[in-house]
Amino acid sequence: MTGALRILLIVATLAGGLAAEVHTDVIGQSIIGIVVWLALFSLLNDIDSNERFALMACLVIATLGEMFLSLVWGLYTYRLGNIPLFVPPGHVLMLLLGLSLARRMPDAVALAIIGCAGAYSLVAAAVGIDTFGVLLFGVLAAASLAMPKQRPLYASTFVLALALELFGTWLGNWSWAREVPVIGLVTTNPPLAAGAFYCALDALVVCASLRLYGAGHEHLTARKHLA
Repeated sequence: MTGALRILLIVATLAGGLAAEVHTDVIGQSIIGIVVWLALFSLLNDIDSNERFALMACLVIATLGEMFLSLVWGLYTYRLGNIPLFVPPGHVLMLLLGLSLARRMPDAVALAIIGCAGAYSLVAAAVGIDTFGVLLFGVLAAASLAMPKQRPLYASTFVLALALELFGTWLGNWSWAREVPVIGLVTTNPPLAAGAFYCALDALVVCASLRLYGAGHEHLTARKHLA
């Protein structure tokens, strides 16, 4: 399977799965989840062991994050009130897409994306539309400053996550709380800086890879797999 076909498979799996999910019950949602898992397993066959570890780390961290953000914090709620089976592998597929886009993104473009995110967050907070966005942007900025070599990955993930969030909330797969629980800030559905959560996930995956494999894996890439 060529890199272009892999990217097409990921996009079709994510978009098609979300579009179908809103018309299903728990059983149908589970079937969609199985399909997404199968798509992920088919892609893992072409990925080397080092990158496979990073993707599995993404899977574990994303699952724990979803449980906390949705079920504990109540920041957003899925349509059926659960964590759908397709969500954890969906995060891994998003990471693969982010890696693919990052390999093609100049650092100047990444800086521009992060700068625009910061400008929007400040304006949205000033007018009271999204005061939570400043905190989210802080996460993105911190990750970018701490690991500048990963900046194209964070910018790529930010843009892709925004597209996914807009699509999923438009369809009704999930919705974000207007008032952020506990901290008393407000946000939109979705927050336009929601991609910061995905960037934080990427940063944790990179840190996990560094801990296991050392500095040689600081710049996580998809290399030939999604070229």
